[in-house]
Amino acid sequence: MTTPGTFELGNDGPKVILVGLDDTVTGMRAGAYAAGLARRQGARLVVVHVVNPGGSWAGASAMAPGLQPAMREAAEEAAVELVAQISTAAVTAGIEPEVVIVRGDAYTELVRIADRERADTVVVGASGQVGHRIVGSVAGRLVRAGGWPVVVVP
Repeated sequence: MTTPGTFELGNDGPKVILVGLDDTVTGMRAGAYAAGLARRQGARLVVVHVVNPGGSWAGASAMAPGLQPAMREAAEEAAVELVAQISTAAVTAGIEPEVVIVRGDAYTELVRIADRERADTVVVGASGQVGHRIVGSVAGRLVRAGGWPVVVVP
């Protein structure tokens, strides 16, 4: 029994599942898990890919500033291809995901979009980077944000 004013949307499972998708093995597993969950629950699937302007190519572009536009374009093309792959797989599985590609910080953008879409569940892949044990991964930060149940896929 819930008390008035507490969180309860009146259904037995998530109706909006947001998945943060990247090109890592765990990111792809998260996409597959979220697609399966959305299919089984009859939920809306929102696939989010964040292109980080300060990402892994930022160091190389600092050494060769003339390459920055080409590297940014390559990162965005890779993002479109990645999201197309998971979207095709989702459609094959019988669901039609909504795809969002944005630029920015992954944590900030995932929180913003999860709030905007009223996500019931957020699914992300676990980080394999050693430094995230000290600084904190996107997944860990999402769990601490406490806005939704977060599924971290290994």
